[in-house]
Amino acid sequence: MASHRRPKQPSRTRVTVLTATAAAAVALSSQAAQADPKPVKKDVKAEVDKLYEQAEQATEKYNGAKENQDKLQKEVEGLQDKVARGQSELNQLRKGLGVVASGQYRSGSIDASVQLFLSGDPDTYLDKAATLEQLSGKQAEQLKVIADKQRRLAQERAEAAGKIKDLTDTRKALGDKKDEVKGKLAKAQELLNTLTEKERAELKAEDDKRASGGGDHSSHANNQADLGNEAPASGRGADALAAAKSKIGMPYVWGATGPSSFDCSGLTSWAYKQAGQTIPRLSQDQANAGTRISSQSALKPGDLVLFYGDLHHVGLYAGNGKVLHAPKPGASVRYEAIGNMPFMFGVRV
Repeated sequence: MASHRRPKQPSRTRVTVLTATAAAAVALSSQAAQADPKPVKKDVKAEVDKLYEQAEQATEKYNGAKENQDKLQKEVEGLQDKVARGQSELNQLRKGLGVVASGQYRSGSIDASVQLFLSGDPDTYLDKAATLEQLSGKQAEQLKVIADKQRRLAQERAEAAGKIKDLTDTRKALGDKKDEVKGKLAKAQELLNTLTEKERAELKAEDDKRASGGGDHSSHANNQADLGNEAPASGRGADALAAAKSKIGMPYVWGATGPSSFDCSGLTSWAYKQAGQTIPRLSQDQANAGTRISSQSALKPGDLVLFYGDLHHVGLYAGNGKVLHAPKPGASVRYEAIGNMPFMFGVRV
């Protein structure tokens, strides 16, 4: 006969365990959610600023590799042209000697030493100096000229080969630095993309306010530097500053030297070029482009201003405690308070 027992009710102990388990699951879920919080705007800004600075450091190294590549390319082309000319001259000299040999052959009296020279390795042959005594004075002189030309040609070829290797290594370094810059900028953009559109707008507003010195400045006011009672720069410094002013609002682009975009040293080198003065491309090299000015109070408009311990950033002093520079990715050529960055020294070109 079938049993009609009532189902056993869960014990109080079992209910308590289930309740505790559910509570623990909720607590763990809450902890997991807290472990991966939404990025805070100020933390994102700090990390992005750090990445931008690292990108600018890499940019100056990229600029150095690019400059070295351009220099090596010119040297390689010069050496290759020199080798080609030398080979042409050598061919002409050999041709001249061949004419002499042909004349001797037709007369039935070709010199055995000339015959050997034309058919073998002249360098090896000429090392045996005693054989030169077998030649006529004119033939000996021709062979010496040819041998000297061959030796110089061999040296030039070796030098060209060395430069080509240096060029290959430099191109690799250039590619590595390019990848590093692009990687830093991509990571910075990823971080910015974690913020809302409103937060990104707030960050830009804060950056603009910081650049203008923290006051209530309009866009127009931020693009004007009041020189006050400071003595204006003379000559090329003033001309360079005037040229840079004409580029306010142009975007920062790493590796760019104008005329429609710039990085920091690209702007300063371009500005001085417009003033008729060539200065080095790199910020670290621009640090040695003139007389160093250790005190900010001694700066004059148009002086170069170097920032950070490794001198990876440079701008032009614009007067009234401001610098005109190409600041960073995402920003344009603008004035900024000189105290916003760690000042190292100025340079009067």
